Amino acid sequence: MKKLTIFVLILSLATMVFAQGGKETAAQADGRPTIRLLTDATGIDDKSFNAAAWRGIVEYYGDTWNNTPNRGKLYDVVTAQTQDMYIPNLRQAADEGYDLIMVTGFTWADALSEVAPQYPNQKFTIVDVDWVGQPNVMEFIYSEEQGSYLVGLAAALQAKEDGIKDPKFGFIGGVPGATITKFEMGYVQGIRSVFPNAQIMDYYANDWGKPELAKAQAKNWYDMGVYCIFSAAGGTGNGTIAQAKEYRMQGKNIWAIGVDSDQFEDGIYSGRESAVLTSMLKRVENSSLMVLKAVEEGSFKGGVVQMGMADEGVGYSTANPKLSQNVVKLVDAAKADINNGKIRIYKTYKEALANGAAPQGLAALDD
Repeated sequence: MKKLTIFVLILSLATMVFAQGGKETAAQADGRPTIRLLTDATGIDDKSFNAAAWRGIVEYYGDTWNNTPNRGKLYDVVTAQTQDMYIPNLRQAADEGYDLIMVTGFTWADALSEVAPQYPNQKFTIVDVDWVGQPNVMEFIYSEEQGSYLVGLAAALQAKEDGIKDPKFGFIGGVPGATITKFEMGYVQGIRSVFPNAQIMDYYANDWGKPELAKAQAKNWYDMGVYCIFSAAGGTGNGTIAQAKEYRMQGKNIWAIGVDSDQFEDGIYSGRESAVLTSMLKRVENSSLMVLKAVEEGSFKGGVVQMGMADEGVGYSTANPKLSQNVVKLVDAAKADINNGKIRIYKTYKEALANGAAPQGLAALDD
């Protein structure tokens, strides 16, 4: 039994060395860096945040979503089913010798803050965080409030064109915190620029991967007469789209708004009819492309990179032909006014309240 155990250990070690050597050989021959993406339990099929990060990685290597010949050679992804796997997954990726390790979302911040100093020569990058503060960590944050203002404005203008006198709006968040608050505050201010006294409700699922919670809440709100719901909740938000599809099929004039990726296709319920009026685009794929290019060129350095509307970090989708062209013109005009400073958007609930830009009683948290 002892000999068998030793043999198994030797065989396992040899397999690890062979696999590692194969990856390094492929990387040396290719000349581009290797990367492992680490995600939370929602994975790259969340059709939202993680999907965007993965899309950028795949694009960098010249692959497509459905054709990834370089996966396992130059890039890969590992999904952590629970948060207690975050630190082990980070350490494993570092031990396996990837040039770059990417994590997505602020739930990874504590784990990365612990592991990054233990591997000072390992390059890491994180999206949605600006407080890790390690010299080997490039941190990307986005001006979510800007893109969210645009989709809130679009929804309000569309309601106005539909002749709805006092439209109601909803916001569904995942885990409350400063990042999701930026989504909500931008959305609220976009709506209120058209309907200053609009009734706006919010709900936080406290989870990124429970679409059933968003679906139930969306049904409740739509039944109460809510016109449009914006979800910034990762995979949870897919429940909002599912409910919107059901009700649009029944002829009800309600809408969902997608997030991070363009979710127009996810909202299709008949032909090219989609329940997703527009999507707030958070171009996480640009972070993937930028950091990989920096590693390739030898210009990688730790620190915070701000991605806003001016540098195509955020925006909105016009994929749905039901979004009025007049609305699109007005939203594009607002986009220009945000870029030139004519429109100021408050990104914290505290600021928005102090300036009368948001109603009392929302569940948003500023951290």
